Amino acid sequence: MSYSVTEPVPGLQQKKVFKIIVLGDSGVGKTCLTYRFCEGQFLDKSEATIGVDFRERTIKIRNEDIKLQLWDTAGQERFRKSMVQHYYRNVHAVVIVYDVTKPETFHSISSWMQEIESHSLMSAPRVLVGNKCDCGTPESRLATTYAQRLADKYGMPLFETSALLDSECDNVESIFMTLAHKLYSKQPLRVISVEGEQGPRLVTLPRQKRSNRNDTCPCS
Repeated sequence: MSYSVTEPVPGLQQKKVFKIIVLGDSGVGKTCLTYRFCEGQFLDKSEATIGVDFRERTIKIRNEDIKLQLWDTAGQERFRKSMVQHYYRNVHAVVIVYDVTKPETFHSISSWMQEIESHSLMSAPRVLVGNKCDCGTPESRLATTYAQRLADKYGMPLFETSALLDSECDNVESIFMTLAHKLYSKQPLRVISVEGEQGPRLVTLPRQKRSNRNDTCPCS
């Protein structure tokens, strides 16, 4: 049985929910980025993601509560294979992350774009993020011009940031808020969450209208 968004549903509280997936090779700092955005601090002890890591945060746009669900998947294929179909279901936007000190993670972006295309998400809002700008030396980091060229090729904005540094907190915030505003303006599916329910289970309704450190980055 389906409901129109204009019809009140007893026992349900109306709220927009946007599902954003975070892609990228293992160790680029995907979990640290989502943690920084949702918790406002750096994740000191980060372990490799096995399967899917899920976080959410409620923001306000034009005085309306918007829930952002951030799905961070394991970068290694052996951990991702069984989760792929579930991970890409009902996705609204995509964040692709690479490590500015590891060119191989940047070269993997074309493979991630192919995966996005295979799941019919090329029309979804996407952003490219170069993480770990605090690591290495300026000479060892991938030049912004190369990253911008690739971002332009795929029609998505580029952000360079660090999940570690408190001074970069606003930049991390901008990554996800940029997507949130794009999604809000497009008026995508309105999702109704069960009041008091825990976790990401949802009922979807039809749309109507720091510092001195050694060379080892802790965000790996």
